[in-house]
Amino acid sequence: MRTPTSRRRRPHIAGGSPVWLFDLDNTLHHASHAIFPAINQGMTQYIIDALQVDLDEANRLRTGYTQRYGATLLGLTRHHPLDPNDFLKVVHTFPDLGSMIRHERGVARLVASLPGRKIVLTNAPETYARAVLRELRIERLFEQVIAIEHMRDRRHWRAKPDHSMLRKTMRDAHVSLKDAILVEDTRSHLKNYRRLGIRTVWITGHLPRKPHADGVPTRLPGTGRPHYVDRCIRSLKSLRLGTRSVRLKGQQTGRSHAADRQA
Repeated sequence: MRTPTSRRRRPHIAGGSPVWLFDLDNTLHHASHAIFPAINQGMTQYIIDALQVDLDEANRLRTGYTQRYGATLLGLTRHHPLDPNDFLKVVHTFPDLGSMIRHERGVARLVASLPGRKIVLTNAPETYARAVLRELRIERLFEQVIAIEHMRDRRHWRAKPDHSMLRKTMRDAHVSLKDAILVEDTRSHLKNYRRLGIRTVWITGHLPRKPHADGVPTRLPGTGRPHYVDRCIRSLKSLRLGTRSVRLKGQQTGRSHAADRQA
């Protein structure tokens, strides 16, 4: 029996020994719920205190550096005399982190079911990343956490989606780019790394929603799967090999809320 065109399956991501490169925030957990707003507020306040600027200027620097360099930290270290390690520690320390985290049910089982190696690749600092993974009870499932401290070279701090940084970190981790699968919520990172031959999965289920005039949240308007995305999913459960790919039309295509922070 012929399969109707509207119900055709898209091919699954193939690969003999995949290496999963997971982003952290808005990928493994719902950072837009409480963590991103707190990080944004913390970065803005840090910039106000360190650079002695007003609120509007601090917000302009925070968002502008993220858009220009991929991370607020990179712009701050290149243009201002401040301590990057202190900045990362201050804006990513949350005494009540556990209460701020939201995630998919069964996230540990979903990640554990994936074949191959698993690495976290995040523009967040390692201490914060590992704290989140512990709260999710999945830290042991990842062989390595490549955080922003590990992305720097002798001259500069670097972050996703820097090409030279990725090549170096992948060499250090003994990962061939052709075996890598990037699971990420930020489209600019997916677009840049697809050019290197990495397979890409865009996860949209944690992206923020645009409210109607009545305050009811709705999905951001979209035009379907970008050409540089191999698969578009809403949930981690769709990554399991053998499951049917989600429908790609009508998915969210807005930039991740992470564009307003350094991750």
